[in-house]
Amino acid sequence: MVSAPLPDPVPAEEYEQCPVTDVLRRVGDKWTVLVVVLLGRRPYRFNELHRAIATISQRMLTRTLRGLETDGLVHREVFPTNPPSVEYRLTPLGESLLVPLSALADWVMEHRTDIAAARSAHAAERGDDVTAP
Repeated sequence: MVSAPLPDPVPAEEYEQCPVTDVLRRVGDKWTVLVVVLLGRRPYRFNELHRAIATISQRMLTRTLRGLETDGLVHREVFPTNPPSVEYRLTPLGESLLVPLSALADWVMEHRTDIAAARSAHAAERGDDVTAP
């Protein structure tokens, strides 16, 4: 259980300024977890990483990598080639994120059928199409 005490009610400003909220926004975006997991396996050049994620745009990959670099999770190294090439790797801080991400992934895999069943039951109660995601 989260050990930090929470006020009741939680003020919006406090929630917005919470460092946990800030990091969860980064990790919870569409691409960050996948990029971190791939970089956790080995360093990648930009185009190689772009090819490894079929549906991400170059712009979104750039934004994701910049955010991870800003947060100290990814190191960007430019090589003096012509044209210059760039390699990305996790920093030690980024590598330390792999442990809680793995724990969350393990939890999801253990409970995915329970979650799917709960979603189906909820949709059925509401009269929604239960085949929709």
